[in-house]
Amino acid sequence: MYATTTKLLIKNVIKPKLLVQRFSSAPVLLSDKLQKFRTSESNCANHTVDHLGLFYKVPVEDRKHIFTLGGLPKSFDVQTKTFNETCLMIRQPSLDIINCMKNLDFSKPVVRFVLYGEMGSGKSLALAHVLHYAYQNGFLMVHVPWVGLWMRRCKEYSNSETKEGYVDLNLDAAAWLLNFKTQNSHLLTQPDIKTDVEYVWSKREVTPAGSDLLSLVEHGINRVKYASEVIIALAEEIKKLSNKGVVRTLVAVDGYNAFFYPNTRVYTEKKEVVHPQKVTLTEAFMKLTDFDWKNGVAVLTVDEIAIAEEDQTCHLPRYLLRKEGFEHIDPFVPVPVLNYTHKELTSCMDYYRERKWVKDYPGLDEEVEFISNSNPYKLMKVCAPL
Repeated sequence: MYATTTKLLIKNVIKPKLLVQRFSSAPVLLSDKLQKFRTSESNCANHTVDHLGLFYKVPVEDRKHIFTLGGLPKSFDVQTKTFNETCLMIRQPSLDIINCMKNLDFSKPVVRFVLYGEMGSGKSLALAHVLHYAYQNGFLMVHVPWVGLWMRRCKEYSNSETKEGYVDLNLDAAAWLLNFKTQNSHLLTQPDIKTDVEYVWSKREVTPAGSDLLSLVEHGINRVKYASEVIIALAEEIKKLSNKGVVRTLVAVDGYNAFFYPNTRVYTEKKEVVHPQKVTLTEAFMKLTDFDWKNGVAVLTVDEIAIAEEDQTCHLPRYLLRKEGFEHIDPFVPVPVLNYTHKELTSCMDYYRERKWVKDYPGLDEEVEFISNSNPYKLMKVCAPL
């Protein structure tokens, strides 16, 4: 009897106590450690400098509306599927733009922000954070996930039937209209969002003045032949609606400098290279990034990859936009996107460890920081095989 009681005492009391003693010496509890690189605040309007370097989770429904048809870099998108969640790091560039958007006087002409930085520094993800803020706060989003796809990897091209010397990218235009519809489905059904003028597409196809803006978008999706022209019309309608105060608009374009780089892979019937300014889609986004309208904001990125030029020597806006593009959006607010700070890199590595993406061993953070030079994209590639 005594022996049995002693065994039970050892099993139920002494061993748990030893475990408590063993782990009580740990300086940080697991729950506390998680708080070092995560925040439960998923409302972008509440993000402050206190959240810098922390990851927040994008709700599944928000991701479905914003990023289903593009907006996240391909390698990052694959990683989110591996991790079974979409988390964005709160960084200074996107936080600065969001704070400006909170305090802008929208009765003044549209303000243009330009995100720039070295390749892989996180410009597209900074733009994604701004997009999430805009979605949560009721902005009409005019978002181009990557201009380079149009100018260098277009699905098809054909001569414009309405503009002599211009080329349509109608399949890409229809895909963009579907993206626009998906991102703004919660706004396009509102009764006051109507077209201002009548659009005659053919003898039998007309979009009357006062039609729902959604009907204009769906016409371009269903009748691919007119998709490029529909986007030009849509740009004009959005500017009118914004000037009237019906909507507040965010224009977000990733790889904006591709609109000004002459060496495209779009060709005429004679196999001559078409300048981006002769692509019909370009006209729409030149109008939307002009400063002749109000109640809106434009956030653009310039990137070396967007033009795929091998002998590039600079990542600054003046070089990438060329003279024509720089003058078009001048004046603008330049927003540099730098490589990770030490805190951001540590936070990223802690996130990878929590997701079981890397194994933990002494000196790992210092080693990958040196190898990647704290560049977010390089860090992701370096950690992939670990």
